Amino acid sequence: MTGTLWKSKIQVIEWIFIGFLLGISVLFFLLNLQNHYLWQDEAQTAVIAKTVMTRGLPYGTDGRNFFSQELGAEYGEHYIWKWHTWLQFYLIAGSFNLFGVNTFAARLPFALFGIATVLLLYFFACHLWQEKRAAAAAGVLLLLCIPFLLLSRQCRYYSLSAFFSLLGLFAYLRLLEAKRFSTLLFIIAGTFLFHTHYIYLASLLAAVGTHCLIWHRTEWRRVALACGGTLVLSVPWTIWLSTIKYGEVYGEHLLSFASFSSKGISFGQQILQYIFPPYLFLVPVILLLVEWARKKQPPGGNRAVWSAISIPALFTFTTLVPLAAASPAPFFRYLCPVIPPMLAIAGLIIGRACRLHWLAGIFVFILMVSHQPISDFIYELTHDYQGPIKGIVKFLNANADPGDVVAITYGDMPLKFYTNLRVVGGLTGEDLEPAKKARWVIIRHHVICSKDYAVRQYLIRNLDFHRYRRIDIDFPDIPFENRESPWEHRFRTVKFAPRVVILERMAESGPGGN
Repeated sequence: MTGTLWKSKIQVIEWIFIGFLLGISVLFFLLNLQNHYLWQDEAQTAVIAKTVMTRGLPYGTDGRNFFSQELGAEYGEHYIWKWHTWLQFYLIAGSFNLFGVNTFAARLPFALFGIATVLLLYFFACHLWQEKRAAAAAGVLLLLCIPFLLLSRQCRYYSLSAFFSLLGLFAYLRLLEAKRFSTLLFIIAGTFLFHTHYIYLASLLAAVGTHCLIWHRTEWRRVALACGGTLVLSVPWTIWLSTIKYGEVYGEHLLSFASFSSKGISFGQQILQYIFPPYLFLVPVILLLVEWARKKQPPGGNRAVWSAISIPALFTFTTLVPLAAASPAPFFRYLCPVIPPMLAIAGLIIGRACRLHWLAGIFVFILMVSHQPISDFIYELTHDYQGPIKGIVKFLNANADPGDVVAITYGDMPLKFYTNLRVVGGLTGEDLEPAKKARWVIIRHHVICSKDYAVRQYLIRNLDFHRYRRIDIDFPDIPFENRESPWEHRFRTVKFAPRVVILERMAESGPGGN
């Protein structure tokens, strides 16, 4: 009877903790979600989602504006979108239908998946480590991982990739135990992961396949069936997507060993700086030495523990290799799926430190969160932010007429989302002839890449700036409205920066005019 009461008490405590985790997650992921305007990549995702609402499929144009950032390489036949798989577009379209076309609705699906990932990590770590303290530590670490919060508060697929990757690993654990519906769960997770971003499905299949061959060869048939079922559902889409001109756009990033090694090193450095600090590797060594000193003999290897550790470790490795090979640059956002598995390992380390002494566990936990800019993030949740896109959009919506044309060097996608104007320029590669008659011209202070530099040069060569009047608005003209990378993200409005400049074409005087 006493044992039953104790077990019930533990269950109550666990559900209280889960409720706490959920409550804080709701605040951190949803509070002030609409404050920062969508930046270029987010707005591209949102405007493509709007075509789903009107046409049923994602397109690279709405008939008025174009949505490319690769000079048109992302389009298939009839401008159908092929650069990204489509799950994110349909989620946003559904959110728009429910809550209206606005910033909050654009980001809401991804924030919700961020919340779900925090909760899923707790259950995944419970299953993986068979230790609730380690699982609780992992869940809280992810909740306080500011880079993950920033990624999940973006209108882009990042949190989807983290959730479905983790769900796939969780389903694999259940596969090894022959749990009911585990094969179906794995196929569902893998299929949705493919439609989030296909490269992560390859990482998941490689990780579970390798782990099975090393540690659980007797279960290979069940695992092969689950992986095979996922591949069968993905093959038709893979064939269709294979015509993307990815190699033409990023060929130099795919064939160069120097590019591969430099990106691999950069990804590794980012993991150590923002996810899994290097001193964390010392903690298990110290714990093993303490155990050795106490028992007066080398600690024996635990096959189950090493098998469990290798699951997140293998997934991290099988994710980093294709990212280093195929990504255009070592953007931090590509690492989103490895954040929860890496923090699961960190949770185990904290749990084992607690076994030594509860103060040791708290010390390691504090070390883990001390490098996170939590106070800056809380400031962002509770204060307004002024960026260049917000200023431009507010000005145009207040002063532009419906038939006006806007020419801009960079930042065209947000204008296409927040206004109903014809917008030319940006990175679309479209014919810039309409820019010659644009009423509004915005040459941003910063040059982002060669594509927007070409637009800048075209405008400088082809426009008579004597016919335009300069309007300075009190918003900082920083390169981006905001970014998802932890070193580029602005938690506060930038005070010391050039102001945004908008040029307005002056009306030509007719006969007898002034």
